[in-house]
Amino acid sequence: MIYTVTFNPSLDYIVSVEDFKLGLTNRTNSELMLPGGKGINVSTVLMNLGIESTALGFVAGFTGDEIIRRMKEMGVKNGFIRIEEGISRINLKLKSIDGTEINGMGPDISDAKAEELMKQLNRLSEGDVLFLSGSIPATMSDDAYQKIMELLKGRGVQIVVDATKDLLLNVLEYHPFLVKPNNHELGEIFGVELKTREDVVPYGRKLQQRGAVNVLISMAGEGAVLIDGNGEVHSTPAPQGKLVNGVGAGDSMVAGFMAGWMEKQDYEYAFHMGVSAGSASAFSENLATREEIEAVYRQVTGTLSSQK
Repeated sequence: MIYTVTFNPSLDYIVSVEDFKLGLTNRTNSELMLPGGKGINVSTVLMNLGIESTALGFVAGFTGDEIIRRMKEMGVKNGFIRIEEGISRINLKLKSIDGTEINGMGPDISDAKAEELMKQLNRLSEGDVLFLSGSIPATMSDDAYQKIMELLKGRGVQIVVDATKDLLLNVLEYHPFLVKPNNHELGEIFGVELKTREDVVPYGRKLQQRGAVNVLISMAGEGAVLIDGNGEVHSTPAPQGKLVNGVGAGDSMVAGFMAGWMEKQDYEYAFHMGVSAGSASAFSENLATREEIEAVYRQVTGTLSSQK
């Protein structure tokens, strides 16, 4: 079984405003509301590829009810734990000013509720896949990822970690199956600026030396690099297409990679699928459909190169 964890899910209110003016009343010319959060995004893309998963995490209040309602409407299974006080957050994403977001705080998560999640995860066993994505809420222990990976140590669970800086570095000793920093996050870890696909390879290998099995590095318009579990480097330039919505592209990439890996246990194919899913979501209003991913895949397989 496949599980995703979203500690702090949201309702994402995605709007565009023509000629946005600071300090004045602005009116939207398009609106979209979706359940959000990195783990939810992964579950959605997996569902679009015909792969069932269960989304775990915490929800609260009327916004939490709406997150669950919309997930059920989309066909995504969930085992979210309800928090009695507070509300799940609403994140405002302004499409017309690329990268502009206002994200809510979310509810406080007590130790007792965190322990409920650990009990859910304690059921995982050989052959299961777990995605740990995003930041940890301020009200939870900042070693939550480490505790989860310690709990599952030695059980044969393939764990994907999509996190930044210390959250990522502190779990490498548990040998996550896949980590996915982008080039800026990787550069921040090592105090360097990484601009090209060649630049990122030695630093990706450093993450591998610290324990990661596979290191997938996204680089937006520069493309992507995979250093696989056999030590082989796979590299591709960015597929051709118009950036429409970058929200969820990284989550789509890890979902696509694991979908490809589970299908064929072939790193090159998994890399193709990861790049295709990430790019297809970036080229789409919403998270990519299977048809959109397949269309980009046909382009990617014509441009990918592999080297030792």
